[in-house]
Amino acid sequence: MMGYIWGGMIIAAFCFGAVNGQLEAVAQSALTGAENAVTMALGLLGMMCFWSGMLEIAKRAGLTEKLARLIRPLTKLLFPKLSASSPAVTAMVMNMTANFLGLSNAATPLGLAAMAELDKINPHKGTASDEMCMFVVINTASISLIPTTVITLRAAAGSQDPFGILVPVWICSVTAVIIGVIAAKLLARRDRGRYL
Repeated sequence: MMGYIWGGMIIAAFCFGAVNGQLEAVAQSALTGAENAVTMALGLLGMMCFWSGMLEIAKRAGLTEKLARLIRPLTKLLFPKLSASSPAVTAMVMNMTANFLGLSNAATPLGLAAMAELDKINPHKGTASDEMCMFVVINTASISLIPTTVITLRAAAGSQDPFGILVPVWICSVTAVIIGVIAAKLLARRDRGRYL
C-alpha cells in the first residue's frame, strides 16, 4: 500500500512540475534528495553500529545485568500479577534497558519476545492483557538516557550541538511514561488473578 502512495506522490510531483514548466527543477530536487538520503543513511548506520557495539560491550562487562537488576523492583510495581521469575519479566527488563540506552533497534526484538511471553500467560487469548497494555505504554513512551537516533539525525543534518536535546528529551520522556503508566493503571481491569 505504501508503495502505491509513494509512487502516486512521485507521479504527482512530476505532473505538477511539467504543468508549471519546472520539470528540470523537480528532477534536480529528486537527485539531490536521493543523495542526501544516502548520506544520512550512512551517518545513521555508523552511529547505530557504534551504539550497538557499546551495548554489546556493556553486556559482556555485565553492565546491562546490573541495570536490569536496578529496574526489577520497578517491574514488580508495574506488573504485580507477574512472578519475578517469569521469562516475560526478563525480556521486558532487557527491552527497557535497551530503550534507556537509546538503542531502539536492539529493543525491538526484545519487545517482541516480551509480548510473545506475555501472550503465553494471557488467559484471554485474542485480547490484550493489562500487562501487555502496560508494556506497550512503557515501550512506546520509553525513558531514554541517550536518544541515539535523534542525536545521530541531528549530527547528520549538521547540528552544531547534537547533544543539546538531552535535557528536553529526558523531561518529555519521563513525563510521557508517568502519564502513560497512570492512565494504564486507571484503565486496568481489576478482575484478574496473579499469573504464573
